[in-house]
Amino acid sequence: MFVDRAIIVIRAGKGGDGAVAFRREKGEPKGGPHGGDGGKGGDVVIVAEEGMSTLLDFRYQRAWEAQDGESGYKKQQHGADGQDVELHLPPGTLVYNDETAELVHDLKPGERVIIARGGRGGFGNEHYKTAVSQTPRHASPGNPGLGYTVRLELKLIAEVGFVGLPNAGKSTLLAALTRANPKIANYPFTTLSPQLGIAELDAQRRMVLADIPGLIEGASKGAGLGHEFLRHIERTRVIVHLLDCQADNTHEAHENYRVVRAELEAYSPELAAKPEVVVLNKIDQMDPKESQKAFKALCKELGLRPGKDALAISGAARVGLRELMDHLWHMIHPDDAKASGWKDAAVEA
Repeated sequence: MFVDRAIIVIRAGKGGDGAVAFRREKGEPKGGPHGGDGGKGGDVVIVAEEGMSTLLDFRYQRAWEAQDGESGYKKQQHGADGQDVELHLPPGTLVYNDETAELVHDLKPGERVIIARGGRGGFGNEHYKTAVSQTPRHASPGNPGLGYTVRLELKLIAEVGFVGLPNAGKSTLLAALTRANPKIANYPFTTLSPQLGIAELDAQRRMVLADIPGLIEGASKGAGLGHEFLRHIERTRVIVHLLDCQADNTHEAHENYRVVRAELEAYSPELAAKPEVVVLNKIDQMDPKESQKAFKALCKELGLRPGKDALAISGAARVGLRELMDHLWHMIHPDDAKASGWKDAAVEA
């Protein structure tokens, strides 16, 4: 089950109390204060867990508490520090203080971050000895650990995000380019949650691709599944806008393109401004001359440059996929493109 939001309560450990004790040894029946300090409370730590892609674990366990520090002992023995509690989260998780709406941390791959510190241990009575008070009979309590309600929101980290209307062929394309195994069928909303896959051009070049559930008109206002998952393409560097060359909704490909673009712009102008390549899919379902004619008509209608801003492929028949992969790689890595002499719209801009 894909879960990309959860609300939990965290509490760091309380510091242990300082001890009140006195030295009682042979020859020193009235020795001075000898109480030890309390241990520090454990921290609440978030850890980026590679390969993890859901917040399902946090849907069923709401409370996460670190261990309290131990109280001090006699003979100036320090109480043990409390153990930390670790929250293993997918990279890309946003951690908010749900009470203040403040962003606590944006978790990146490989990070380990403390989001709630444990309380400091209290001082034993040995610390309170003075020239005036030789036998203090008080110690300080441990400080409480930080606790608050946390809202977790996952935004998948992918370099390329596929967008388009339902049945545009996004899942088929993801399966063709990667080892991902998304559900594929000939009806709308086959994909009910974002899917990730890794495309390998060669031993040195890899890209993370994301198939975002189909957008429909009104998605930015909550219609269909689009609003639920639009945020997952906010992190992508390049958008692949997939279009069916034979639209089955009485609209031409360029009209479907404008529907999705309007939803992207309504949701986030920053998202709509990301580099984009328009891909006309399923050309194997048309006569080669007809598909070429449809591709040229699409480019003319939208003001796109064939081979630069737009490509024609077939995910199912695996036509034009190598060209698409190279195109995306050079859009993501413009320095490589310049070094190799490769040109595209993103580099020229």
